[in-house]
Amino acid sequence: MRIDPAQAAPHAARPFYRHLYVQVIVAIVLGALIGHFWPSVGESLKPLGDGFIKLVKMIIAPVIFITIVTGLAGMGDLKGVGSVAGKAFGYFLFFSTLALIVGLIVANVVRPGAGMHIDPASLDASAVQGYASQAHQSTLTGFMLDIIPNTMVSAFAQGNILQVLFVAILFGVGVILVGEKARPVVTLLEAAGSVVFRVVDVLMRAAPIGAFGAFAFTIGKYGVGAIVNLAALVGTFYLTSALFVVVILGAMSALNGFSIFRLISYLKTEILLVLGTSSSESALPALMEKMERAGCARPVVGMVVPTGYSFNLDGTNIYMTLAALFIAQATDIDLSLGDQIMLLLVAMLSSKGAAGVTGAGFITLAATLSVVPTVPVAGIALILGVDRFMSECRSVTNFIGNAVATVVVSRWEGALDRAKLDAALNGAPAPAEIPPPRDLHAPAGLRLGEASAD
Repeated sequence: MRIDPAQAAPHAARPFYRHLYVQVIVAIVLGALIGHFWPSVGESLKPLGDGFIKLVKMIIAPVIFITIVTGLAGMGDLKGVGSVAGKAFGYFLFFSTLALIVGLIVANVVRPGAGMHIDPASLDASAVQGYASQAHQSTLTGFMLDIIPNTMVSAFAQGNILQVLFVAILFGVGVILVGEKARPVVTLLEAAGSVVFRVVDVLMRAAPIGAFGAFAFTIGKYGVGAIVNLAALVGTFYLTSALFVVVILGAMSALNGFSIFRLISYLKTEILLVLGTSSSESALPALMEKMERAGCARPVVGMVVPTGYSFNLDGTNIYMTLAALFIAQATDIDLSLGDQIMLLLVAMLSSKGAAGVTGAGFITLAATLSVVPTVPVAGIALILGVDRFMSECRSVTNFIGNAVATVVVSRWEGALDRAKLDAALNGAPAPAEIPPPRDLHAPAGLRLGEASAD
């Protein structure tokens, strides 16, 4: 088990300015001020944000691979793999569909685009041509085939999350089938994991710099004034996402014995980082580490978090149906119930391939509208100016949704250490643990199927 020294030490002993989340908040505020008062300077700081995201993405592949392989090695049989996968995908399908339905309902009730009376012929289709072309290339068949890498090494070279996940699961299954002979491989990967997660800790120290540069660029390039023109849409989306997290995910959390607010507080540094960089991938390694520290079994963390980044995108799904109906309302297109059901069904498929990076939700929206001819694809030009501001909310909602999913699936699988979870969410040091004998089939932490302390 990895113990963060900062967690083991009393919080009172550390000055407030040494807490990473405080540094990220200050960085975001400074970035916003520079972007607002000196826009050209703000735009020039974009490389700081891009550089930090590249640093984090560099380490994502080894984190996923090591976590999954060492976790699967501890299952001892393939039954546990199928059990976790089945429960995770059942959870993803239900809540992703629910998020799409929530977006539809809110758009019909609030009608944020009503009264704009935009002539579709007057829209500048060239402004969104690049997004539309990418959308046409995104087919369900192509997405499924893209999960299979050309070689095992190319998955790591390209940094494709799903490809790395695919290779890691295959390798982990191989370790299970080989059995005791694979002990040296698992031992080596566990040692490598300690080094990799130490690198993650080092990289996270640069989070304030990345958030500063990314937020300064966003405000400098797009300006806060861009929100005013489409305040109804932006405000409706933020409020809907907040209600989804607090009410729906909050209820799911309560049913499984933990508080959504305490979970958000536990992940506040990572949430602020996602908000500042507008990319949920920037906090993926830290989320995996914190979920394991909070008592979720390593195999569950390794399966749920990476797959959730492509299949459990609550914020993106709310955005897709809400934005699609906004465009229809703004262009005076009356969508029948059948049209909206068709939109929902198409969005259920197209949303599954959206990655947790900036702009993916916009491309997926274009892909959805290209299949539903009632709403013009050129209509996404209406929201192009404020999409960046909604991207931040999408990323944060997606991130929180995946954190909740990890705890819930861990509990369903009987692989949640309640004492560790309570200690983490209450800000207390993790309970002391006696390391078990190094055995291929007895890794640190709870094994899948073992009863949790509920």
